[in-house]
Amino acid sequence: MGWLVLGLFCGGLVACLLLNVSILYALGAGLGLFLLYGRRKGFPWAELVRMALDGVKTVKNILITFLLIGVLTALWRAAGTIPVIVCWAARLIRPGVFLLMAFLLNAGVSVLTGTSFGTAATMGVICATMGGVMGVPVILTGGAVLSGVFFGDRCSPVSTSALLVAELTGTSIFDNIKRMLKTALVPFLVSCAVYFLLGLLSPHGEGTMDLTALFAREFRLSPWAAVPAAVILILSLLRVNVKLAMGASILAAVPLCLWLQGRAPLALLQTALTGFVAADADVAAMLNGGGVTSMLRVAAIVCLSSSYSVLFRKTGLLDRVRQAIGRLAGRTSPFFAMLLTSTLAGMVACNQSLTILLVHQLCRSLRPDPSDLALDLEDTAVVVAPLVPWSIAGAVPLSAVGAPGVSVLLACYLYLLPVWRLCCTRQRK
Repeated sequence: MGWLVLGLFCGGLVACLLLNVSILYALGAGLGLFLLYGRRKGFPWAELVRMALDGVKTVKNILITFLLIGVLTALWRAAGTIPVIVCWAARLIRPGVFLLMAFLLNAGVSVLTGTSFGTAATMGVICATMGGVMGVPVILTGGAVLSGVFFGDRCSPVSTSALLVAELTGTSIFDNIKRMLKTALVPFLVSCAVYFLLGLLSPHGEGTMDLTALFAREFRLSPWAAVPAAVILILSLLRVNVKLAMGASILAAVPLCLWLQGRAPLALLQTALTGFVAADADVAAMLNGGGVTSMLRVAAIVCLSSSYSVLFRKTGLLDRVRQAIGRLAGRTSPFFAMLLTSTLAGMVACNQSLTILLVHQLCRSLRPDPSDLALDLEDTAVVVAPLVPWSIAGAVPLSAVGAPGVSVLLACYLYLLPVWRLCCTRQRK
């Protein structure tokens, strides 16, 4: 019975993918299936509903953080913070080292913003445009951008995935980031070397692009606009609570929106709610987005997915799957078992958040230490999900920059990281 329920759930996820409809329908249907399974096991409806609500309560803090991230990303756009940072960064790009700089710049912006999709839609689009002007093949640009946007998505203090992992494992995001940076060092350096060599060997011209003139149509590009980013970086280094750091950055952005950029107070409230909308069409193509509404979909995914957790535990639906994974871990290693589970979960879940939640549910018994569990989730589920060609985790950033799906093969940081961890695990044995 349990395998049939899981099979129907996976079938619903695949059907949503094939029919190009929101995965939320499959997640809602899944909740219904799991409730029916629990009723079949003898649990009363009231207790089953309470189990689902208890699961949602475990992620209440991350839901608040999601709302703050939506406001933050909108006001950073409206205040000119992202345009100023992008203009400064774009001046560093040179044709011979374009791919390396595309990787590094997207990594830097994603660390600041904590969002792979937002980074791809801003710095990623800019890099793709510059690459086109310089004659760099878009398949190479796509791989460098995808690697870069998930570097920060994995280890930014304002990343939704990093915050979700910390919340699920009950760990400190700052302690997790410290450990993540250690495991990422070698894959990051090797990725830099690969993109440097590819940049030298790939065809390119000498074209350039004037971003300052483009953004000056919409913003006053003052250095003061970078203050909100500086605030969150400094407070994060001081290990201030993430929600407080984001709140401080939002407060720093408000006067810049009002007085530097001349935005009306009521318009600013609307921006915080529904996202930034530029008046200039060319700027809009690169910068529109953010706002509370931009986080509603991922919040709904996390809510529905987390509602499963207590249901799974108390009804025993995943017990046989966990036992199989445990046997695999005994024959190989906990990390290998988690990596394989992440690959299969990513192929079924088709998005990063659900992949993280499923792998946590299935593999948390493999790592009794919460910090070890958090690190393994970051080095498997978080970076494997975007490598699945049909997952929105990788497909959306690549679509934003106009790169083909095959560009995942050149997102070397995403697979060098788990491979490096596997090598380290074998050496310890």
